[in-house]
Amino acid sequence: MAVSRARQRAATRQALLDEGRRRFAADGYHQVVLAEVASAAGVTKGAAYHHFASKAGLFRAVVAEVQRELGERVATAAGHHEELWEQLRAGCRAFLAAGSDPAVRRILLIDAPTVLGWDEWRALDEESSARHLTDILAALAGAGIIADEPVEPLARLLSGAMNESALWIARGGDPRAAERALDRLLAGLRTPAGAPPGPGG
Repeated sequence: MAVSRARQRAATRQALLDEGRRRFAADGYHQVVLAEVASAAGVTKGAAYHHFASKAGLFRAVVAEVQRELGERVATAAGHHEELWEQLRAGCRAFLAAGSDPAVRRILLIDAPTVLGWDEWRALDEESSARHLTDILAALAGAGIIADEPVEPLARLLSGAMNESALWIARGGDPRAAERALDRLLAGLRTPAGAPPGPGG
């Protein structure tokens, strides 16, 4: 019985998350009504309040879920490569490509910073994709491919640039142009010793 109830609670929570995610992505945070999310998910309004306490609580959980999935996309893309530099490029490109995902665009890039506040949004970002960026930059610095300097300010600069680029892509910008600009930006980070050999090198 206890196992059955736990499964039912988990199923109810996931149904609310799924419906909330769909509505937040399509309509934006301020147009969503928690009672309507509950009704569409096939559960009571009381169940929605039990699991998330408020619309903001549901939104926070949805943001965490989308952030986690984005971090997994970035890590998976990077993991397809052995060379550290290619891991960085692949992870950054995967992040930019996510700008075409309505959930990432509306929930993470537009609504989350204002609804949750900058500090909480940054904390969630750091737990997912931003953490992978910091880790790979530290590895590149350790290998002498980029300058061996503190990576946190660099990670924040790159993260901000990629957030803006992902939004630009989501609003109709050319993904290939964004990738070319990203490659030029990243190329400027390489030390002479870490640069790839030229023709005949």
